[in-house]
Amino acid sequence: MTSQTDGTTITTDIAIIGSGMGGGTLAYALRNRGASILIIERGGYLPREPENWSPTAVFADKRYRTTEQFLDEHGKPFRASIFYGVGGNTKVYGAALPRLRREDFGVLETEDGVSPAWPISYEELEPYYTEAERLFRVHGTMGADPFEPPRSAPYPFPAVPHEPVIAELADSFTQQGLRPYPLQLGIDLREGGTCIRCKTCDGFPCQVLAKSDAETCVTRPALESPNVSMLTHARAVRLDTDPTGRRITGLEIDHNGERKTVVAKTYVLATSAINSAAMLLRSANDSHPNGLANASGLVGRGFMMHVNSALMAVRPQGNPTVFQKTLAVNDWYFGDSKSRLPMGNAQLLGKLQPGMLAASIPFVPQRVLGEIAGRSVDWYLMSEDLPDPDNRISLDASGRVVMRWRANNVGAHKRLVGAMSSAMRRAGYPLIQVRRLGIDAVAHQCGTIRFGEDPATSVLDPLCRTHDVDNLLVVDAGFLPSSGAQNPALTIAAQALRVAANAQFN
Repeated sequence: MTSQTDGTTITTDIAIIGSGMGGGTLAYALRNRGASILIIERGGYLPREPENWSPTAVFADKRYRTTEQFLDEHGKPFRASIFYGVGGNTKVYGAALPRLRREDFGVLETEDGVSPAWPISYEELEPYYTEAERLFRVHGTMGADPFEPPRSAPYPFPAVPHEPVIAELADSFTQQGLRPYPLQLGIDLREGGTCIRCKTCDGFPCQVLAKSDAETCVTRPALESPNVSMLTHARAVRLDTDPTGRRITGLEIDHNGERKTVVAKTYVLATSAINSAAMLLRSANDSHPNGLANASGLVGRGFMMHVNSALMAVRPQGNPTVFQKTLAVNDWYFGDSKSRLPMGNAQLLGKLQPGMLAASIPFVPQRVLGEIAGRSVDWYLMSEDLPDPDNRISLDASGRVVMRWRANNVGAHKRLVGAMSSAMRRAGYPLIQVRRLGIDAVAHQCGTIRFGEDPATSVLDPLCRTHDVDNLLVVDAGFLPSSGAQNPALTIAAQALRVAANAQFN
């Protein structure tokens, strides 16, 4: 069954707004159910071009970042690190695909308060984590992470091996009493796979389609089904309801400059935690005066994106590593010997290059940046931030997105930075440079449309259907009630698979 077009009206059974990790995975999981599925994607296909692998084009010129401007709480505009196109932000993500820890699903005390419990347990999501790892070609080593949650199956593929400098660093950490482990990665290192383990993976589009992004792994395969079709360059404008407010009757879209309406039995938002919340707020009507599905007043609130820092550790000797992003450390995930309060995760970044550094420190000569980058090992440090209701997505009078985010749990993050800095100095890297990431670093955005059992304290039910609107679901990172301190992508995919397996679509 295929979607039908009649002039400016398009009819389908299921309309999925967004083709990234949540929307693409859901379309893939539903592709053979007999229902017609239409994916509505705001952007187009990211071109395979020389600029894909240009540090200057990607990081300095921000070639693949949206030109749309959000506003901070003071009304100052900024460009968020978001790509609009088929596959969503996974086209430029680092392909780190860990699971959340089992403890992240329960109440967890942190330095700045309590991280709330989820309405589902880790065990309920575990089979879908396993399936998501298969779909996204995850490489890892079972049991290597000291806090790895229970698994029903090993990783689909063995861990990506370390290059010599990183192997030496892992040995040093082990001698220090730490328990480093291979970072779980989604790249195509299967026999006959296309990955060449280059320097341009983390943050870059992949020219050889070896990164396990949503377009490659789920969206394109979903489109092979006669039941699934996609509109590109189709920006969702608002959702309209019947007079009761209980059912969506149409989605207004701007398709290549022409206003059209998509009529479906079920509508699924999967446009990102920021944009899905904005869509619900923008779709306010007489039945939903504060925003669609917002009887709780929680749409847009509890915005999280982790407390993140980039740490560059430099030694006198060179670092010829090409594919650097293979190592992670979780020893401080639940604290250290001084405090059992969580601190977070450390994982290697892709190898920094002079053109990437120039985007952050433009007045230093390229030769100097080359000398520094040629001797550094580069880390991404991540701590959980809590769902503060005052950290929120809202709209200004003209409908522009306003993002208020003030970091919490900062003390824990500083302890994580200190612990990693000390470990790197002991490993022979005396010069440490740390930079906290700013408000534009929204790659891990989540939490604006949280799920739960109680309609008074959540927007979605445990299967991601809105409490207030019967035929509306949300399957992007907006559903997360807490963020943990792990990359959220695999959890988004696993929940989309769980929703596909258990929710009703009619």
